[in-house]
Amino acid sequence: MALIGLVRVSTDKQKTQRQHDALDPICLKVFEEKISGKLATDDRPVLLEALSYIRHGDMLTVQEVDRLGRNLLEGLIVLNDLFQRGIAVKVLEGIAAGEHTERSLILDLALALSEDRRRDIVRKTKNGLEAARRRGRVGGRPPVVDDDKRAAILARRGRGESIRTIAAGVGVSVGVVHKTLTDAKES
Repeated sequence: MALIGLVRVSTDKQKTQRQHDALDPICLKVFEEKISGKLATDDRPVLLEALSYIRHGDMLTVQEVDRLGRNLLEGLIVLNDLFQRGIAVKVLEGIAAGEHTERSLILDLALALSEDRRRDIVRKTKNGLEAARRRGRVGGRPPVVDDDKRAAILARRGRGESIRTIAAGVGVSVGVVHKTLTDAKES
């Protein structure tokens, strides 16, 4: 029996060291992905690679259940598949800590709670952004198109240049040119 680890964070900016510190010393191999846990299993290539690597009798090891994902249905599908293949799941921390060879209420509950936490994070982020907007603060990146670039984009389009040519000439992306043109039509 080999322990096979799965490390997951949602974005490239998040750190995985804490999970590696827990899994590297005990696992034969550790797979790492930086992708949202809300995605379907088919949209998570590293998870798919780990699932195809792991063999009957092995144990998929995660620091916490939410590293499997933050989508209850997808998590249950993964667990059912593993258990049917004779693969156990080891959870190091949280309410479902322990070794599991079949589904249990506590494991299902831990997955449900992780999905609920994701919804809560999304809701709080949205509320925070709305509150900041009401105070006059606008988040996000500063606009790349100033008045001069906007005028150049509109003038070049007026002369019949393609969006790609305009983007290359002004030094912005095709998407920025398209958005600028669309905004100008709506004004």
